[in-house]
Amino acid sequence: MNEDIRIHSWPCSYYLDTNKQWVSGRLSLTPVAIKFTADKTGEVLVNFHLSSISEIKKESSHLIFSSLTILEKNTKHWFSSLQPSRNVVFNILEHFWREQLLSSQGAGAEAAALQTTKGKELTGLLTGSQKRLEDTAKVLHYQGEQFDNIMRGLNKIEGDMDVADRLLTELESPSWWPFSSKLWKAPLETKPKETAVVSDLKNQEGILIRIPVIITHRTDSNVKPGKLTLFASGLEISDCNSQVIHRFESKDVDDIKVHTPYEISVRQRFIGKPDTSYRLLSAKMPEAIPVLEMQFSKKIQFLEDALGFVGARKSPQVDFGTSIWQAATGLLGGVVQPSSPVGGREGMDDDQVQLQKQEKISQEEAKELKQILKKLKSLALETEAELERQDEALDSITTSVDRATLNIDKQNRRIKKLT
Repeated sequence: MNEDIRIHSWPCSYYLDTNKQWVSGRLSLTPVAIKFTADKTGEVLVNFHLSSISEIKKESSHLIFSSLTILEKNTKHWFSSLQPSRNVVFNILEHFWREQLLSSQGAGAEAAALQTTKGKELTGLLTGSQKRLEDTAKVLHYQGEQFDNIMRGLNKIEGDMDVADRLLTELESPSWWPFSSKLWKAPLETKPKETAVVSDLKNQEGILIRIPVIITHRTDSNVKPGKLTLFASGLEISDCNSQVIHRFESKDVDDIKVHTPYEISVRQRFIGKPDTSYRLLSAKMPEAIPVLEMQFSKKIQFLEDALGFVGARKSPQVDFGTSIWQAATGLLGGVVQPSSPVGGREGMDDDQVQLQKQEKISQEEAKELKQILKKLKSLALETEAELERQDEALDSITTSVDRATLNIDKQNRRIKKLT
């Protein structure tokens, strides 16, 4: 389904070698192919796979007009009058071409993927679920650290309230009271360690995912390659030299729009000045969108062109708890007990027998599936234990906040009496 998604299209002219003339039309990019469609006739004059490209270059036609050339299987295609600019089209095409070559979903891998066994299919599904659960555990761990920081802050507030109580008691006592000097000796020696702990936690923050992106800022002509890094506390946009262009903390992000499975926009609103907005395009964006959806579930919005991707991605997850896990356990049982019949074979034709043989998995695949299932179970138990701990921490935080509020109100009333 993703192969039919049009990532981008640009008005341009194509040099038709058979007629020795330039033809106006639109150059379109899909996740796996490049197409050129003529405006007048609607005919597709160019249609080839990204993996068949040998070279993409910026050149000049007739020594004057800036053009973009694509070398495909000893055939050189010329494109000119590219809008919004040649550099924009070049950066985007080169990005998807490079990622297609590096990706395991190239032409050769696609042919091999058709021959994957049921065991490899299940292993891939379970590995993806394991990665998703690990990412969730990282976010949950960071959330637990934030709760610990809140508890430390509340404990510090309680200590400050004790100091304030002693100082107010001294101020309220008469001048002839002989023990007032002792009240000034408060426990001030425990302060320096707080900031160090918080900075250490920030330095230990882990990276959830990092992908190469094409960055658009403000105008369509301001396009350059870079990287998108997702942290548990936010996201960071940097250039090719790893210099940070902008960092969004989680609280700073006002909305994330998913335009297509390969393009998103991130925005932070301001009052009285322009919003900070970046548009990000990447061949690896389908891997980052689930993490963004998990982190910014209330701020992310899927537009019309991305709704099909959401349905295709979520529908397997709905059936995951039933069909996939049942298939995994059933197939594992079939491997462990190969002699036991899977079903009645009476009246079964050769095609059904052949299909049933293809769906069996090997011993090695069964062992790998068992190991992944054990890891998933361990991650689930650890996540459950962390959630229980965080529930207790939330109860403690609620109690501490109520107690601190009462203490602050009490001290405020005492201060008002003194003034």
